[in-house]
Amino acid sequence: MKTIITVVGLDQVGIIAGVCNLLAKHKVNVLDINQTILDEFFNMIMIVDIEDSDLDFETLNEALTSLEKTLNVKIQIQQESIFKSMHRI
Repeated sequence: MKTIITVVGLDQVGIIAGVCNLLAKHKVNVLDINQTILDEFFNMIMIVDIEDSDLDFETLNEALTSLEKTLNVKIQIQQESIFKSMHRI
């Protein structure tokens, strides 16, 4: 299942590594990633596939929520179908 992950926060070393390490640990495949820094603000959006993950969607969401506190960023995860529905004109 394709899933969208967004990460926003003040720029600092280790954000991408922290998120990607957690995803790799749980066999989440990163399909596409885009990140930018606007002034001092870090913004990243990822499209991932959780089909082969050892975590279900809700448990992965909990793991990312825990990582938020460690990295001091906001991480949001949404199923692709819901993401597309929310952004339809």
